[in-house]
Amino acid sequence: MNNLEFSSYLLIVSYIAGFLGALTGLGGGVVLVPALVLLFRVDIHYAMGASLISVIATSSGAAAAFIREGYTNLRIGMFLEVGAVLGAIVGAFVAALLNAHVIAVIFGVVLLASAYLSLRRNEETESDRPSHPWAMRFSMEGVRPTLTGPRHYRVHNVPAGLGLMGLAGTLSGLLGIGSGAVKVLAMDYAMRLPYKVATTTSNFIIGITAAASAGVYFTRGYVDPGLTMPVMLGVLVGSLTGARVLGGTKSHSLRIAFSLVILALGIEMVYNGVAAAV
Repeated sequence: MNNLEFSSYLLIVSYIAGFLGALTGLGGGVVLVPALVLLFRVDIHYAMGASLISVIATSSGAAAAFIREGYTNLRIGMFLEVGAVLGAIVGAFVAALLNAHVIAVIFGVVLLASAYLSLRRNEETESDRPSHPWAMRFSMEGVRPTLTGPRHYRVHNVPAGLGLMGLAGTLSGLLGIGSGAVKVLAMDYAMRLPYKVATTTSNFIIGITAAASAGVYFTRGYVDPGLTMPVMLGVLVGSLTGARVLGGTKSHSLRIAFSLVILALGIEMVYNGVAAAV
Protein backbone atom coordinates (compact mmCIF):
# COMPACT_ATOMS: atom_id res chain seq x y z
CA MET A 1 0.00 0.00 0.00
CA ASN A 2 1.50 3.35 -1.06
CA ASN A 3 1.18 6.61 0.86
CA LEU A 4 -1.75 7.87 -1.24
CA GLU A 5 -3.77 4.70 -0.69
CA PHE A 6 -2.90 4.69 3.01
CA SER A 7 -4.02 8.32 3.42
CA SER A 8 -7.22 7.67 1.46
CA TYR A 9 -8.20 4.76 3.69
CA LEU A 10 -7.36 6.85 6.74
CA LEU A 11 -9.67 9.61 5.49
CA ILE A 12 -12.57 7.19 5.03
CA VAL A 13 -12.18 5.53 8.44
CA SER A 14 -11.66 8.90 10.12
CA TYR A 15 -14.79 10.30 8.48
CA ILE A 16 -16.84 7.43 9.91
CA ALA A 17 -15.24 7.93 13.34
CA GLY A 18 -15.99 11.66 13.27
CA PHE A 19 -19.57 11.06 12.17
CA LEU A 20 -20.19 8.59 15.00
CA GLY A 21 -18.32 10.84 17.42
CA ALA A 22 -20.56 13.84 16.73
CA LEU A 23 -23.72 11.73 16.67
CA THR A 24 -23.10 9.91 19.94
CA GLY A 25 -20.89 12.36 21.86
CA LEU A 26 -17.95 9.94 21.84
CA GLY A 27 -15.60 12.37 20.14
CA GLY A 28 -14.47 9.91 17.48
CA GLY A 29 -11.37 8.77 19.39
CA VAL A 30 -13.16 5.82 20.94
CA VAL A 31 -13.70 4.47 17.41
CA LEU A 32 -10.55 5.87 15.84
CA VAL A 33 -7.90 4.44 18.16
CA PRO A 34 -9.10 0.81 17.84
CA ALA A 35 -9.47 1.29 14.07
CA LEU A 36 -5.91 2.59 13.68
CA VAL A 37 -4.50 -0.18 15.87
CA LEU A 38 -6.57 -3.08 14.52
CA LEU A 39 -6.94 -2.14 10.84
CA PHE A 40 -3.78 -0.15 10.10
CA ARG A 41 -1.43 -1.72 12.67
CA VAL A 42 -0.40 1.69 14.01
CA ASP A 43 1.44 1.70 17.34
CA ILE A 44 -1.13 2.52 20.00
CA HIS A 45 0.82 5.50 21.35
CA TYR A 46 0.90 7.16 17.90
CA ALA A 47 -2.76 6.25 17.38
CA MET A 48 -3.59 8.02 20.63
CA GLY A 49 -1.58 11.09 19.62
CA ALA A 50 -3.44 11.36 16.30
CA SER A 51 -6.73 10.70 18.05
CA LEU A 52 -6.28 13.53 20.53
CA ILE A 53 -5.66 16.04 17.73
CA SER A 54 -8.69 14.73 15.84
CA VAL A 55 -10.84 14.97 18.98
CA ILE A 56 -10.08 18.70 19.11
CA ALA A 57 -11.21 18.93 15.47
CA THR A 58 -14.40 17.00 16.25
CA SER A 59 -15.26 19.27 19.13
CA SER A 60 -14.58 22.40 17.10
CA GLY A 61 -16.57 21.16 14.13
CA ALA A 62 -19.69 20.03 15.97
CA ALA A 63 -19.85 22.31 19.01
CA ALA A 64 -20.85 25.48 17.16
CA ALA A 65 -23.78 23.75 15.44
CA PHE A 66 -25.02 22.15 18.65
CA ILE A 67 -24.86 25.42 20.58
CA ARG A 68 -26.74 27.23 17.83
CA GLU A 69 -29.49 24.59 17.87
CA GLY A 70 -29.91 24.93 21.65
CA TYR A 71 -28.84 21.45 22.79
CA THR A 72 -25.51 22.17 24.52
CA ASN A 73 -25.58 23.29 28.16
CA LEU A 74 -22.58 25.61 28.46
CA ARG A 75 -22.83 26.09 32.24
CA ILE A 76 -22.68 22.35 32.88
CA GLY A 77 -19.89 21.93 30.35
CA MET A 78 -17.61 24.56 31.85
CA PHE A 79 -18.25 23.38 35.42
CA LEU A 80 -17.48 19.74 34.68
CA GLU A 81 -14.45 20.60 32.55
CA VAL A 82 -12.51 21.55 35.68
CA GLY A 83 -12.39 17.92 36.81
CA ALA A 84 -11.81 16.62 33.29
CA VAL A 85 -8.74 18.80 32.59
CA LEU A 86 -7.05 17.89 35.87
CA GLY A 87 -7.61 14.21 35.19
CA ALA A 88 -6.38 14.52 31.58
CA ILE A 89 -2.99 15.89 32.65
CA VAL A 90 -2.51 13.05 35.15
CA GLY A 91 -3.58 10.40 32.63
CA ALA A 92 -1.22 11.64 29.92
CA PHE A 93 1.81 11.27 32.19
CA VAL A 94 0.73 7.81 33.37
CA ALA A 95 0.23 6.60 29.75
CA ALA A 96 3.94 6.91 28.99
CA LEU A 97 4.70 4.45 31.79
CA LEU A 98 2.40 1.64 30.60
CA ASN A 99 2.91 -1.04 27.92
CA ALA A 100 0.71 -0.96 24.82
CA HIS A 101 -1.11 -4.21 25.65
CA VAL A 102 -1.99 -2.96 29.14
CA ILE A 103 -3.48 0.21 27.67
CA ALA A 104 -5.43 -1.88 25.13
CA VAL A 105 -6.99 -4.03 27.86
CA ILE A 106 -7.91 -0.97 29.96
CA PHE A 107 -9.40 0.63 26.86
CA GLY A 108 -11.50 -2.43 26.11
CA VAL A 109 -12.81 -2.78 29.67
CA VAL A 110 -13.83 0.90 29.70
CA LEU A 111 -15.74 0.41 26.44
CA LEU A 112 -17.55 -2.71 27.68
CA ALA A 113 -18.58 -0.99 30.92
CA SER A 114 -19.78 2.04 28.97
CA ALA A 115 -21.92 -0.11 26.65
CA TYR A 116 -23.53 -1.90 29.59
CA LEU A 117 -24.37 1.25 31.55
CA SER A 118 -25.69 3.04 28.49
CA LEU A 119 -28.14 0.23 27.69
CA ARG A 120 -29.37 0.14 31.31
CA ARG A 121 -30.40 3.80 31.29
CA ASN A 122 -34.16 4.25 30.87
CA GLU A 123 -34.89 7.86 29.95
CA GLU A 124 -38.64 7.33 30.24
CA THR A 125 -38.43 6.90 34.01
CA GLU A 126 -37.22 10.43 34.76
CA SER A 127 -37.89 11.62 38.31
CA ASP A 128 -39.76 14.83 39.11
CA ARG A 129 -37.57 15.54 42.13
CA PRO A 130 -35.87 18.97 42.29
CA SER A 131 -32.46 19.61 40.85
CA HIS A 132 -29.35 19.20 43.01
CA PRO A 133 -28.57 22.32 45.11
CA TRP A 134 -25.33 22.90 43.16
CA ALA A 135 -27.31 22.84 39.92
CA MET A 136 -29.70 25.48 41.20
CA ARG A 137 -26.87 27.56 42.68
CA PHE A 138 -25.03 27.70 39.34
CA SER A 139 -28.18 27.86 37.15
CA MET A 140 -27.48 24.57 35.37
CA GLU A 141 -31.09 23.73 34.54
CA GLY A 142 -31.98 24.26 30.91
CA VAL A 143 -34.43 23.96 28.06
CA ARG A 144 -33.91 21.62 25.12
CA PRO A 145 -35.63 21.61 21.71
CA THR A 146 -37.96 18.67 20.96
CA LEU A 147 -40.32 17.79 18.15
CA THR A 148 -43.20 19.05 20.30
CA GLY A 149 -41.48 22.30 21.33
CA PRO A 150 -39.00 23.44 24.02
CA ARG A 151 -38.90 21.24 27.12
CA HIS A 152 -37.39 22.08 30.53
CA TYR A 153 -35.06 19.59 32.25
CA ARG A 154 -33.55 19.27 35.73
CA VAL A 155 -29.99 18.39 36.77
CA HIS A 156 -29.23 15.82 39.51
CA ASN A 157 -26.18 14.35 41.31
CA VAL A 158 -23.76 17.11 40.35
CA PRO A 159 -20.93 15.90 42.68
CA ALA A 160 -21.14 12.39 41.17
CA GLY A 161 -21.01 13.90 37.68
CA LEU A 162 -17.94 15.95 38.60
CA GLY A 163 -16.19 12.87 40.02
CA LEU A 164 -16.94 10.83 36.91
CA MET A 165 -15.70 13.71 34.79
CA GLY A 166 -12.36 13.56 36.62
CA LEU A 167 -12.20 9.85 35.75
CA ALA A 168 -13.13 10.68 32.16
CA GLY A 169 -10.29 13.18 31.97
CA THR A 170 -7.82 10.62 33.33
CA LEU A 171 -8.95 8.10 30.71
CA SER A 172 -8.66 10.79 28.04
CA GLY A 173 -5.00 11.36 28.82
CA LEU A 174 -4.32 7.66 29.40
CA LEU A 175 -6.04 6.32 26.28
CA GLY A 176 -5.70 9.24 23.86
CA ILE A 177 -9.44 9.78 23.43
CA GLY A 178 -11.88 12.53 24.27
CA SER A 179 -13.38 9.99 26.73
CA GLY A 180 -16.81 10.97 25.48
CA ALA A 181 -18.10 7.52 26.48
CA VAL A 182 -17.57 8.27 30.18
CA LYS A 183 -18.52 11.94 29.85
CA VAL A 184 -21.83 11.05 28.25
CA LEU A 185 -22.45 8.54 31.02
CA ALA A 186 -21.55 11.09 33.72
CA MET A 187 -24.22 13.47 32.42
CA ASP A 188 -26.71 10.88 31.19
CA TYR A 189 -26.52 8.17 33.85
CA ALA A 190 -25.44 10.15 36.95
CA MET A 191 -26.84 13.65 36.36
CA ARG A 192 -29.93 12.37 34.49
CA LEU A 193 -29.66 14.84 31.64
CA PRO A 194 -31.62 14.19 28.42
CA TYR A 195 -29.47 12.06 26.12
CA LYS A 196 -29.08 14.66 23.37
CA VAL A 197 -28.10 17.30 25.91
CA ALA A 198 -25.50 14.89 27.34
CA THR A 199 -24.01 14.01 23.94
CA THR A 200 -23.84 17.58 22.65
CA THR A 201 -22.40 18.94 25.89
CA SER A 202 -19.86 16.11 25.77
CA ASN A 203 -18.88 17.23 22.26
CA PHE A 204 -18.31 20.73 23.61
CA ILE A 205 -16.15 19.47 26.49
CA ILE A 206 -13.98 16.88 24.78
CA GLY A 207 -11.87 19.32 22.77
CA ILE A 208 -10.71 21.15 25.89
CA THR A 209 -9.89 17.89 27.65
CA ALA A 210 -7.98 16.58 24.63
CA ALA A 211 -5.99 19.81 24.34
CA ALA A 212 -4.89 19.44 27.96
CA SER A 213 -3.28 16.05 27.31
CA ALA A 214 -2.25 16.48 23.64
CA GLY A 215 0.66 18.69 24.67
CA VAL A 216 2.15 15.85 26.71
CA TYR A 217 1.88 13.44 23.76
CA PHE A 218 3.42 16.03 21.45
CA THR A 219 6.46 16.60 23.67
CA ARG A 220 7.00 12.83 23.88
CA GLY A 221 7.04 12.53 20.07
CA TYR A 222 3.76 10.62 19.69
CA VAL A 223 2.17 13.05 17.19
CA ASP A 224 3.13 12.01 13.62
CA PRO A 225 2.09 14.69 11.07
CA GLY A 226 1.80 12.15 8.23
CA LEU A 227 -0.70 10.12 10.25
CA THR A 228 -2.43 12.97 12.04
CA MET A 229 -3.26 15.21 9.06
CA PRO A 230 -5.58 12.84 7.10
CA VAL A 231 -7.09 11.60 10.36
CA MET A 232 -7.88 15.14 11.50
CA LEU A 233 -9.41 16.14 8.15
CA GLY A 234 -11.60 13.04 7.96
CA VAL A 235 -12.83 13.42 11.54
CA LEU A 236 -13.58 17.13 11.06
CA VAL A 237 -15.76 16.56 7.98
CA GLY A 238 -17.44 13.56 9.61
CA SER A 239 -18.24 15.53 12.76
CA LEU A 240 -19.87 18.32 10.74
CA THR A 241 -22.04 15.73 8.97
CA GLY A 242 -22.99 14.09 12.26
CA ALA A 243 -23.99 17.45 13.74
CA ARG A 244 -26.46 17.97 10.88
CA VAL A 245 -28.00 14.52 11.33
CA LEU A 246 -28.37 14.61 15.13
CA GLY A 247 -31.48 16.80 15.35
CA GLY A 248 -33.71 14.36 13.46
CA THR A 249 -32.42 11.22 15.18
CA LYS A 250 -34.26 9.52 18.05
CA SER A 251 -32.40 9.28 21.38
CA HIS A 252 -33.20 5.57 21.66
CA SER A 253 -31.56 4.92 18.28
CA LEU A 254 -28.48 6.89 19.35
CA ARG A 255 -28.22 4.88 22.55
CA ILE A 256 -28.37 1.55 20.70
CA ALA A 257 -25.82 2.69 18.09
CA PHE A 258 -23.55 3.97 20.85
CA SER A 259 -23.68 0.69 22.75
CA LEU A 260 -23.26 -1.66 19.79
CA VAL A 261 -20.26 0.18 18.38
CA ILE A 262 -18.33 0.37 21.62
CA LEU A 263 -19.32 -3.18 22.62
CA ALA A 264 -17.77 -4.61 19.46
CA LEU A 265 -14.65 -2.47 19.75
CA GLY A 266 -14.30 -3.25 23.45
CA ILE A 267 -14.33 -7.02 22.86
CA GLU A 268 -11.77 -6.69 20.07
CA MET A 269 -9.44 -4.46 22.13
CA VAL A 270 -9.51 -6.76 25.17
CA TYR A 271 -8.84 -9.79 22.98
CA ASN A 272 -5.88 -8.19 21.22
CA GLY A 273 -4.45 -6.79 24.46
CA VAL A 274 -4.59 -10.16 26.23
CA ALA A 275 -3.24 -11.99 23.16
CA ALA A 276 -0.25 -9.62 23.00
CA ALA A 277 0.48 -10.11 26.69
CA VAL A 278 0.48 -13.92 26.52
